[in-house]
Amino acid sequence: MIRARTRWAPFPAVAALLLCLTMLLASWAEATSRAPAVTLYYFWGEGCPHCERAKTYLADAHHRFPGLEIRSYEVLHNENNLNLLMTMSRKLGTEAKGVPTFIIADRMLDGFSDETRRELEQEIVRRAATSHPAGENDTQGRAGNAAPLTLPLLGTISAERLSLPLFTLAVATLDSFNPCAFFVLLFLLSLMVHAHSRHKMALIGGVFVFFSGLVYFLFMAAWLNLFLVTGHLTWITVLAAVAALIIATMNVKDFFLFEKGVSLVIPEEAKPRLFERMRNLVRAGTLPAMLAGTVVLALAANSYELLCTAGFPMVFTRVLTLRELPPSAHYLYLGFYNVVYVIPLAVIVGIFTITLGSRKLTEWQGRVLKLVSGIMMLSLGFVLLLRPTLLNNAFISLGIMAASLAVSWVIVTIVKRIKPDWTRH
Repeated sequence: MIRARTRWAPFPAVAALLLCLTMLLASWAEATSRAPAVTLYYFWGEGCPHCERAKTYLADAHHRFPGLEIRSYEVLHNENNLNLLMTMSRKLGTEAKGVPTFIIADRMLDGFSDETRRELEQEIVRRAATSHPAGENDTQGRAGNAAPLTLPLLGTISAERLSLPLFTLAVATLDSFNPCAFFVLLFLLSLMVHAHSRHKMALIGGVFVFFSGLVYFLFMAAWLNLFLVTGHLTWITVLAAVAALIIATMNVKDFFLFEKGVSLVIPEEAKPRLFERMRNLVRAGTLPAMLAGTVVLALAANSYELLCTAGFPMVFTRVLTLRELPPSAHYLYLGFYNVVYVIPLAVIVGIFTITLGSRKLTEWQGRVLKLVSGIMMLSLGFVLLLRPTLLNNAFISLGIMAASLAVSWVIVTIVKRIKPDWTRH
């Protein structure tokens, strides 16, 4: 009984430490940010049913976006408030058509529908990432972006535009170290060594990596479209965050209690079928048959591999849909993510092809990969649940990655001293 408690004890400590680091990063970002609260002007009328629904939504939005300031004005029975609405609409070069009416910076939205909710959230997220002071002067011109960065060779780049690429790079890099994908690819290439053909190894490995990336892209595209359709529902973000925290908990658990209890790994009963497919692939007499077998193997293996790090695609695509982007940009970011995702797999293929070596993923290496991905996913889940707008900050994206790696390194170092026998497996 004492041993069981001792083995489980590190996880609450890890979660608490990571939550503290996340909150410190959040506080640092708010303290150093030059962007004050985003101001939303809400004009409504007594007895208007759409206004009542809008009030409920705004109460929830105020909770989810702590930097959001909502100024509410009843206009049907208050002449001063009505005059304010008329004045602000004239400054924007437009005319108020009724209630409810929303004004945020230089945007005015009439009515209340699913489309209105989506546009309001996009505008709040966009304005939160800018440095222009919020307030009544916002209606006199377009808010300026945060101070641009001047980089060698690249010139001047908006910090706001840089945040999403950096976030994509950080999450995809951590996601790319997928223990399930490494396990299958290393076993396949170890079998291919016996063919003594660098050409075949490079070709088969390359096809496997390509289709692994393609399956992952389609998987992420499915999440993306789900969030695009349901993105206006406020509980969707909470659901994605909770799911990421659950998956992260199981991954961190696997570091301390490897494959005990519920685990997101390739099931033991599925491994014999995968191994048999690999052996049949190696024994294939013709190149077309070998390539066809590789495609089938990649599809079968990736159906299991998706479970290992499913939280990353879910969190990333949800964050992506919270940004104001055209559809083509969504898929460009998915493409960029998946290019980063397959780089470690491609490097493994290259090393095996050059050296004709043989290597398998050890249990200890699998534990470490699970720990790193779990801690990263925990931090992203906490941020998405508590304050999703922080992910618009490029420094937060890099800070989460650095903090996750640092915490993982500390835990691995301590465990190697306490449990040296774990590293031998």
